[in-house]
Amino acid sequence: MKQDIQNIEDIRLLVDTFYGRIQEDVTIGPIFNNKIQNWDTHLEKMYRFWQTILLNEHTYNGSPFPVHMPLPIKKDDFLHWVSIWQNTVDSLFSGKVADEAKWRGEKMAEMFSSKMEYFKSNNLKFPM
Repeated sequence: MKQDIQNIEDIRLLVDTFYGRIQEDVTIGPIFNNKIQNWDTHLEKMYRFWQTILLNEHTYNGSPFPVHMPLPIKKDDFLHWVSIWQNTVDSLFSGKVADEAKWRGEKMAEMFSSKMEYFKSNNLKFPM
């Protein structure tokens, strides 16, 4: 039986596994690989982000949406991201926090997709 996400080591395993899959993915990997110049820095930020969200240990400060706004991401790309995220969570963990991780990832992707579509369809620039 798989354990639930419990600590920063679990967050690191989740994030490292997920982004390893993202980097190798033929559909959305190029989007990330073209944007992220330093994966170590990005992963450290993602550890803090998910630690804050899932473990309620406030180590992340920032606004993740603005850096995603200029990326060439479509709705289908977000759906693909969610699929990889949920499959990664399921492959490693099981439990209440793991379920929340999947739910949070899905909701974040929906919100980002909706906001990006709104700004792009109305020819608006997101205030940085």
